[in-house]
Amino acid sequence: MIEQKEFSLRAQERGYHLITQEVLSAIGSLPKVGLFNLYIKHTSAAITINENADPSVLVDFEQIFNKIVPENMPFLTHTVEGPDDMPAHIKAAMIGSSISIPISNHQLNLGTWQGIYLCEFRNYGGSRKLVATIYS
Repeated sequence: MIEQKEFSLRAQERGYHLITQEVLSAIGSLPKVGLFNLYIKHTSAAITINENADPSVLVDFEQIFNKIVPENMPFLTHTVEGPDDMPAHIKAAMIGSSISIPISNHQLNLGTWQGIYLCEFRNYGGSRKLVATIYS
């Protein structure tokens, strides 16, 4: 059986935001076993799984990605939407638009220190639409 739900996350400031609980609230109950896929419908934000215990991880993510893909690179041509737009597209492509997590005993089978993150790369990205697909 396949179940699919589409939902939106509230607008977030630029950075990395733990959204595990928001996702769980939006999808409701899970089957005993299965596979969970989460997809973000945007090209300037991404989703990933990473450490959810130490907030400094999120600060380091932001600093590293801003160093690798800084704003105002003089050779960029896609600049109509502002200096954060093209770097946001590149960062989103680097991290990705979907994740898959096993479902075990009616729960997402995440590791002890893992959480689901929205990676917001725009200064004013707005709300973000996600699609959750559950295979059981």
